[in-house]
Amino acid sequence: MPEAPRIRRIDEVASVFTGDVGYRLVRRELGIEAFGVNAFTADAGVQLIEEHDEMGAAAAGHQELYVVIAGAARFTIDGQDHDAQAGTLVFIPDPKSVRSAKATADGTVALAIGGVPGQPYAVSPWESSAAATGLAQAGDPDAAADLMADAVEQYPKNASVLYNAACFEALAGRREPALQHIQRAAALDPPNVTKWASGDPDLDAIRDDPDFPA
Repeated sequence: MPEAPRIRRIDEVASVFTGDVGYRLVRRELGIEAFGVNAFTADAGVQLIEEHDEMGAAAAGHQELYVVIAGAARFTIDGQDHDAQAGTLVFIPDPKSVRSAKATADGTVALAIGGVPGQPYAVSPWESSAAATGLAQAGDPDAAADLMADAVEQYPKNASVLYNAACFEALAGRREPALQHIQRAAALDPPNVTKWASGDPDLDAIRDDPDFPA
């Protein structure tokens, strides 16, 4: 027998909130293994897609297709603005392109679909951190720390993953692993880790430790 289809409405996929933006982890919800796909929801005036390229430590070098399926958004790609109503496809072939989007109508929903040409799909490093955020927001910091421990095994030299593992371990009261991971992150990417850690309340539980990176 063929494997059964998995069918969801987007609003049935739980939101992980970063500020006023709801990240809906569609790929994880449906168990998709062939490509990356997630949804973003926001109201008018809210940054729907943060400014980024696909070359950073948390990214995976993807080409990306954004599909506005409700509401409207203004995309800014390499300094150029593009208004996108519901039904608009926005394809960004170059992973070095800097892109962002702001919702221009309430109830805006955009899908982001990505992959690397000619390569098997690999989960982007940022996705584990987003899923861990959802667990922490639901009141389960231990599960969040466990998830990030698994992510560290998959990405042992990724400063972003190590940094976020330290944050969730600190929130879960796991002092020693948190210190180990923040030290490893700082050794790999001193400028960014210094910037990320400055004033980050997730690290307050370990900030006074003499082994906390300066």
